Parts: sequence; structure tokens; C-alpha cells
Amino acid sequence: MRDPDPRPVRALVVDDSALMRRLISDVLNASGRIEVVGVARDGREAVAQTAKLRPDVVTLDVEMPEVSGLDALPTILAVHEVPVVMVSALTQEGADVTLKALEFGAVDYHPKPAKNQLAEMRAEGDLLVAKVLGAAQGRVFRPRRATAAAPPSRISPAPPPGPAAGCIAIGISTGGPQALARVIPLLRPPTPPILIVQHMPAQFTGVFAARLDRSSDLEVKEAADGDLVEPNRVLVAPGGRHLTIVGRAARARASLSAPDDPAVSGHKPSADALFRSVARVFGAEAVGVIMTGMGRDGADGCRAILDAGGTTIGQDEATSVVYGMNKAAFLEGAVRLQFPLDDLPDLIRSLSTARKG
Repeated sequence: MRDPDPRPVRALVVDDSALMRRLISDVLNASGRIEVVGVARDGREAVAQTAKLRPDVVTLDVEMPEVSGLDALPTILAVHEVPVVMVSALTQEGADVTLKALEFGAVDYHPKPAKNQLAEMRAEGDLLVAKVLGAAQGRVFRPRRATAAAPPSRISPAPPPGPAAGCIAIGISTGGPQALARVIPLLRPPTPPILIVQHMPAQFTGVFAARLDRSSDLEVKEAADGDLVEPNRVLVAPGGRHLTIVGRAARARASLSAPDDPAVSGHKPSADALFRSVARVFGAEAVGVIMTGMGRDGADGCRAILDAGGTTIGQDEATSVVYGMNKAAFLEGAVRLQFPLDDLPDLIRSLSTARKG
């Protein structure tokens, strides 16, 4: 991750709506930390302006005439290596296209309000500013899907000692859809139950789970209240609700918070909330995996898992889009071992059996 730069972050705003271009530009410029150096009306202009202006970040509308944001994205990422924040409507169609963009390598996304709710963009201006600033500090990774097998020369990583995992909880945010698309599809039965908190709006998490399910041998679904926590199943926390688990380890069930319950560690769903509940139910058989993302959600939960005798691991800095959540957990001693992203499938498989110290 690049060191903080005192100069303003230079942004290119791409949207087919003149009103939206002006609104986004006003929000970013008003921060005093971002300078909008140009605008574009479609994907073709976006590619040309990116080459000409060399911005630090591009905000890219998903749906545009002529050349869409999704069509322009690979060139912006692969040729110009500029971080991209997608701006999309909170609809099922918008969610599916945005998730595809995130899997292709877009760093983050921001919801576009309906035409009659444009005041929401100004009200959530701080969040958009934070995402653009975070993207400027992030990394661009060329898109790559999971492959069926690792290269023959690669040595499988050694997992930390401990009992066989009873449950694996994953906390992840910025860069998560792309990262999880390179982990979950490589897992095969038998696998302990996996619970995922991915910071994402409510309209996105069901679509996200369905996309993972289509490419996985495991069952992947958006968690519902009362779902069994069982082997070969992956439960994704729904946006806007905390996912925790209750009961005894052998018959644990998912429990969802009320939609109006407060955020934990600044997020809902929260990795901290999930990790603490997994620590309570599974004790020494709990495993916490903290991955790429802004902020420090999950650090306290990793500490709770360690205190219960469980195991925690983190994604390393070099393979993280944003080294934030995993960095906080590592610096605070809640995670002691960090691994490259492509090592995590092997690690999760090895955690399924008892490991000698």
C-alpha cells in the first residue's frame, strides 16, 4: 500500500448523466482531499480520459450507452492500472453487474440513488469520499478466477497447530468479491461450515451468495434466521443485519439481528459480532480468517477467538486490495500468521483436520 500523499487524490468521474457527474464531482471536490480532474460520459471516453489525465482513481458508472462501465473496466485496470470505484443502482440487475465488475478487479462500489432521491448522494458524501480515498491507497490486481489446481511447484502452507476446525468464520470488505471468487470455488467436501461477513448492501448479498454458489461444490447461500451451521455449507451474512450463531456446536444455528439494531465496529453486518459468537459456540474449534478490507472490523473478534483457544489467520499485505482489517488484527496481535490469497484454499482444507504443534 502506498504511503499517504499530501496532495489531493486526482479523480476522473464517469457517468452518462450530466446531473450525476456534477453531483459526484461536487461531493468529491468539497472534501478538500480529492480533486476531480476530468469527467466522461461513457466507457469509451473513460478509457481515453484515463490515458490522457492519468487520474489516481476513476469512479465508473455501470450502465451507460455506447460502451458500458463493465466493458471499459478491463482496459482501465489492465492497461492503465488505475483503481476503480463502481457506481451502480441498488437493484438486482445493478447488483449482479456490479459484482461482476468487482470480480473483474474494481476496488469498491458506491450505490447510486434513484432520480427522485439525489439528496442521498450528498447525505452519503463522506462515505463516497472515504471509498475514493481508500481506493487511491489500494492495489489493482489483474482479474483471475480460481483454477482447479495449484501449480505443481507450489508448496502447501503449514497451518498453525490446533484441533480440527468446527467452524470457519471469514471477515472481508474492500476487494472481497474478487478474493472470495478465488477461494470458495476451490473448496471441496468435506469442509467445516463456513460463515462469511462481506461488507455489502442488503440488495447485493443474496446475488453475491448465488454467484458463489454457481461456481462452488459447496452450498453457498445468504443466511436466514435459524439456518443450520453444518459441514459443506457456506452462509453469507445478509447486508444490513448481523449474523451470529447460537446453540451448541453440534447443532448451531444462524441468528440474524433486527434490521434496526446498531452497527458494531461501524458495520452491519460486522465481522466482530460474528467472530465473537463463533468463539462462544465453538471455542478451541473456532477459526477466524481476516482478509482484505478498509478499517479494523474483525480485529476484536479475532482476539475473542484466540482467547477461546481457537485459531486465527490473515491474508497478507501483498495480495490485499486494501491492507486494513487484516493489518489491524495483525498489529494488535489478534492474528499471528498471514498468508497469500492463493494459499488460503489449501489452508482451509488443512484446518479441517487436527494439526500437531
